[in-house]
Amino acid sequence: MIVDRAPLTRTELAGLLTDAAQSVSGILTAEYPTAASRSYLHPVLGALSAGPRVICELNDRLEEFLADEPRPATPAGLFTLASYASALGWLTESLAELTTSVDQICTRVGIPTQPPDDPTFTTPDGTERDSELDFAFSDVELTEIRTAAEAAHLPPGDYVAVLSESLLAITRITDACMEISSGLLDDATYVLGEATDHVWINDGPGHLPTLVRSLLARMETAG
Repeated sequence: MIVDRAPLTRTELAGLLTDAAQSVSGILTAEYPTAASRSYLHPVLGALSAGPRVICELNDRLEEFLADEPRPATPAGLFTLASYASALGWLTESLAELTTSVDQICTRVGIPTQPPDDPTFTTPDGTERDSELDFAFSDVELTEIRTAAEAAHLPPGDYVAVLSESLLAITRITDACMEISSGLLDDATYVLGEATDHVWINDGPGHLPTLVRSLLARMETAG
């Protein structure tokens, strides 16, 4: 038997968005143990491991939100739903991009799909390319790079290249998570700060959820 419940209050709706924002920002502080032989992946492994869990949690909460009776129908509820769904979609896309970047790094260094019987790892050509290192590195930094590269069974030049790709990938997912979290918090403040439940979503783009407006702005720029 379906039991009708009172529509969520503005405080509860804002709490839903705030909790989602905290979950998304938590991706950036997640840690994952990294072996010395894979140290070039350390920047991305925390986000890569935490991202799918957060997406599953947000999706479960969204399904619960939609399963409640009565379903969201007030302007405030629909605004919250649009904000939440936009954040979930944005995060899912960003995590897919991160996964692709990590897969490309693994392919570049020759990490096989299945673990080899022999754990010894060598690069395809097995050659050292110290000459590719940026001369801006200090002697101490060069020593650290060579030590890390040796542990990873990579030429120093290759190690710097894949580490740079990892750092670029984590920068992209960091920017995305920060924008998503900030947008959710902005929308939570907007929902909570209204004097009544009448949060209108049809009075022009200024009344749309933050991430929806950001997406529309990007589409206009791309066009």
